[in-house]
Amino acid sequence: MRRLTLFALVAGAFLAPATPAFAHAGDAPIATVYRTTVTGISTPEKGLSVRTVEAGARLELTNHTGHPVEILGYSGEPYLDVRPDGTYQNVNSPAAYLNETLAGDNPAPATADPTAIPSWRRVSTTTTVRWHDQRTHWLSPGVPPAAKNDPSRTHRLRDWSVPLREQARTFAITGTLDWIPSPRVALWWLGAGLLGLAAVPLARRWPGLVRPLALLAGAAPIAYALSRAADGGSPPPVLFPVGFLALAAVWRHPPFYLALTGLVVFVFGGLTIGFDGAVLPTAGPAWAARLLVLLSAGLGITLAVTGVLRLRPPAAPPALSSSA
Repeated sequence: MRRLTLFALVAGAFLAPATPAFAHAGDAPIATVYRTTVTGISTPEKGLSVRTVEAGARLELTNHTGHPVEILGYSGEPYLDVRPDGTYQNVNSPAAYLNETLAGDNPAPATADPTAIPSWRRVSTTTTVRWHDQRTHWLSPGVPPAAKNDPSRTHRLRDWSVPLREQARTFAITGTLDWIPSPRVALWWLGAGLLGLAAVPLARRWPGLVRPLALLAGAAPIAYALSRAADGGSPPPVLFPVGFLALAAVWRHPPFYLALTGLVVFVFGGLTIGFDGAVLPTAGPAWAARLLVLLSAGLGITLAVTGVLRLRPPAAPPALSSSA
């Protein structure tokens, strides 16, 4: 139990850094077929960095240069100003309202005028800000024509840029937007099922194998949650207790506990997450995140079935026939 407590503290320390400013409430997809990539800054500067977060739903800019950097809106007006003492938003910029949602469907009020003198409102004391930006997203209804004609491969939809300003100097964040084919979900589920059922006879033959299987089953959902956090999103809170539940089975795994743990790991670490979407809100390649889901689903099946089989009473020995 001490080890589990220590692990929880380490996970909490990983997730505890100061939260960046959000220029708006926003929303983030669980998965998407659109990949937004930052290729760079047209004039790189030490201390200024940009990345995509939440499966490309937002851009995140960090300014450690020691001087203000403005993010410009859709008409070239000042939209956000990341200063050494925090982040400010121009309430007269239409982008301050349009960017409140990923779809950009929140109308700007009549008072929002890109030609008006900026009116700055402080939104955070941090020098990191996240915001939706329509220039980086696909907002047209339906599937892009190129993807509709050939859905079997990746398509470059456009190159994009988001202008920045530092005093009188204008430069830009540059990037690309691609459409990515969806994964073959059925094959991933087949792999999870085969893993789960193939490991059951091994666990029956070698009971000590349950310990490393429980270790993997517990580590997978926790690793997935940490990968979500590393991408800037909020991981499903349930994944941590689910992982700890399975890790506890490394030390003690009576049959009922093993069956219950396997079911919980399968449902919350595998079934509720699934394999949909080409681009996931996780750090690293999408296949690595799917592999964690596959391990959760497959090993959840293994633990659940193994526990149920252990609940069955041993077969009674055959009765000895009495001699005549």
